[in-house]
Amino acid sequence: GQTVGEVVESKNAKFRKGDHVLTQSGWQLYGIAKEASKVDAGRAPLSYYLGVLGMPGMTAYFGLKELGQPKAGETVVVSAASGAVGSVVGQLARAWGCRAVGIAGGKAKCDYVAGELGFDACVDYKAGKLVEQLKAACPKGVDAYFENVGGEILDTVLSLMSLKSRIA
Repeated sequence: GQTVGEVVESKNAKFRKGDHVLTQSGWQLYGIAKEASKVDAGRAPLSYYLGVLGMPGMTAYFGLKELGQPKAGETVVVSAASGAVGSVVGQLARAWGCRAVGIAGGKAKCDYVAGELGFDACVDYKAGKLVEQLKAACPKGVDAYFENVGGEILDTVLSLMSLKSRIA
C-alpha cells in the first residue's frame, strides 16, 4: 500500500533527511523506497496525500472529468459513495453543477453521504427496492455513472442510463 513517510537517510541527492515522501513501501516502520515523490506538509496534512490528494482523489478526479465528462445540470450516480473514491466523485460532481446521487449500504452511510458530503440524494441498496429508489432519485435518468462495485448495482444503474450517457 501507499505510505507517507519521512526520509531518515538517502543516497539520492533529490531527497534529504526530514523530507516527507509518498512511496509504495507498504505499511511498516522502515522501508527502502526505489521510487518516491516529495509531498509538502505545509500545504496539506500528510494524510491527505493518501486520500483526496493521492490515489483515491486522482482516481475520482480523472475518472469523472475525463471519462464521465459531467456537464452542469446532469445527474451523476456514484456507487460506493461513502468510500474513499466515491465520496470525492460526488463532491466533484456537485462542484461542477451536477446532481449527485450516491449508492451506499445502510442508513448511517446514506446519512453521511447526503448530509456531511453534500450529495443531493443517497440510495440504500440494503433497504431493498433498488430500482424504485434509483428511479425516484433520478427521475430524468442517469447521465454519468461512476462504477465501483459491479453486480446487481451495476445492472440496475445500466437500466436507467440516459441516451449518450457515460460510465467510468
